[in-house]
Amino acid sequence: MRRVDQWYVRTLGPWILWAAMLALSTATLVSVRGEIEQSHAALTLLLVVLGGSAGGGRPLGYSLALSGFVVIDYFFQAPYGSLAVGKTLDWVVLVAFLASAFVATELLARARGEAETARKRTEEVASLSRLGSETLRHARADDALEALSALIRSTFSARWCTIRELPDSKHARRWTSAIIAEDPRVAERMRELDERMTLAASADAVADVHRVALATSDGSIVIDSLVGEDASSRIEAFGLPLFVESRLAGMLIVGGSTQQPIAFAPPRRRFVATISYYAALGLERVRLAREAQDARELREANRAKDEVLATVSHDLRTPLTTIKLLAQAAAARGETAGVSIEEQVDRLADLVTNVLDLSRIRAGGVPLDVALNTAEDVIAAAVSRVQGVLRGCQIVTKVDLDQPALVARFDFVQTLRILVNLVDNALRYTPAGGSVEINAERDGAWVAITVADRGPGVRPEERSRIFDAFYRPRSEVPDAGRAGLGLSIARRLAELQEGTVEYSPRDGGGSLFTLRLPAVDLNSEKFIESAILEAFGT
Repeated sequence: MRRVDQWYVRTLGPWILWAAMLALSTATLVSVRGEIEQSHAALTLLLVVLGGSAGGGRPLGYSLALSGFVVIDYFFQAPYGSLAVGKTLDWVVLVAFLASAFVATELLARARGEAETARKRTEEVASLSRLGSETLRHARADDALEALSALIRSTFSARWCTIRELPDSKHARRWTSAIIAEDPRVAERMRELDERMTLAASADAVADVHRVALATSDGSIVIDSLVGEDASSRIEAFGLPLFVESRLAGMLIVGGSTQQPIAFAPPRRRFVATISYYAALGLERVRLAREAQDARELREANRAKDEVLATVSHDLRTPLTTIKLLAQAAAARGETAGVSIEEQVDRLADLVTNVLDLSRIRAGGVPLDVALNTAEDVIAAAVSRVQGVLRGCQIVTKVDLDQPALVARFDFVQTLRILVNLVDNALRYTPAGGSVEINAERDGAWVAITVADRGPGVRPEERSRIFDAFYRPRSEVPDAGRAGLGLSIARRLAELQEGTVEYSPRDGGGSLFTLRLPAVDLNSEKFIESAILEAFGT
């Protein structure tokens, strides 16, 4: 009842006020009619029309203009008390008054409209500013999304608002709501509309960024556009797909009720289109924060795993040493099992050493002595190191001696280990009597050392995993004597020295493993300058 009274006061009040003003002005002018001219009456009544237009808009302004036309004709043009017009000049006065009143009314109405539009735009800018602030000011992404949901609900005077990811269930924990929890009917209606509008708005494989789902007064769900021009839309709820870089990421759903519908006129539609950006931004923050948390947990789990491996590997060395001494003693007594035990202990000791070293590399605990070294020296050392495991194969080296020495910056000991791992891997897959080739050459800013074999190669589906720790190809027998750590250790040691280790298939069959290390030009001005500075300790 109170709302009805307010509506009457707001709507009829200006009409009553300016009708009274028109009557008062007319009475005053009539009382002094013999002392004034028609123009005085016309100007006075024109002021009344302007006031009514400013206070009540076009309808009131036009009504006052027509009333003023009649008042001038009836009271201020001879013969008085009659609507007859006897002179041409009288018509000029009346038409001029009516035209001036209509033009003034239209100009004032437009000015009022522009002022109202400016006010709404100002409110929209203020709301968007608050939305941006709520999106960014909270440290926790979940808190920012909750605050954003509450602010959107307040902006639309809605009863509830949800922002959630897709295709997660509406019952999942990753969705927000400003619902009145103690009202079960609102809760049930909210969940029903949430599900129906999500299905409607995201039904197509390629959703439109302007698509919006509307819950109409009759309970149906319709798909509309944010660029629509239906100015009379009053809806129970609307659902908006949220996009992040053209990817459908979630849904924003804002709901009222059949008794308290949401206005969805064109200006509000434009505002909703902008709001969707902030809602998508808040949702993306939640996703990124969750992924960052998952990454931290994975790093922590990985670190704990490396610590366990390092501890276990270190603790295994003492019993292995004891077992090897007992096996050697048994072999010295002529027991045949002693030799086999010693071989298996050596194999297990190599595995323990590799696991321990890999853990140290991952933890950054491997000291490096990076200095100037030549490819020829490290290749020669690697060939010497693997002489005992050739297994009937041979090693062929090729270094271009016609070019200047292949000098690079690397740790000699760790690079030697890389090459030994690559050569040992090649020898294991090379048929008896075959050969493994080691080539070295300059490749732009790198010194490239290539280890090539004529083994079976690596299947395409396994090439991306051969450098993973503990990975062994499916074609390899289960007890092949290796744990799949050699290539992983080689790549990680190379990366610590700002180098790389890469695999590629060899023409004609086999594998190519290429170690690249940063090359140094001994004759370059930059090298000479750095050498001088290093020599003088500056």
